[in-house]
Amino acid sequence: MKMIRAVIRPETESTVTTALVEAGFPALTKWDVTGRGKQQGIQLGDQVYEGLAKCMLLLVIHDDQVGKAISTIVQSAFSGNPGDGKVFVTQVDDVYTVRSGKSEL
Repeated sequence: MKMIRAVIRPETESTVTTALVEAGFPALTKWDVTGRGKQQGIQLGDQVYEGLAKCMLLLVIHDDQVGKAISTIVQSAFSGNPGDGKVFVTQVDDVYTVRSGKSEL
């Protein structure tokens, strides 16, 4: 299994989560975060904002679904502007259900 962490613009969160549900990925965790990319924030006039509002989505899916999930996220989060986001994929070694204590792998 793989874990996908997608950091996206907060204004695209609804579009991305709807697209994920439609693509067959209804289970996810999301939360509001702050961060910055290579541009190190944004300057508006004299004011510099180093931490920008973002939304992080977390999904754990089977290996054969990774391409479809990433494609769905990238296409639905794309605006063409800097700061659209990043998608990170990592290996999941094990998964446990809290209620039963059993491994799902």
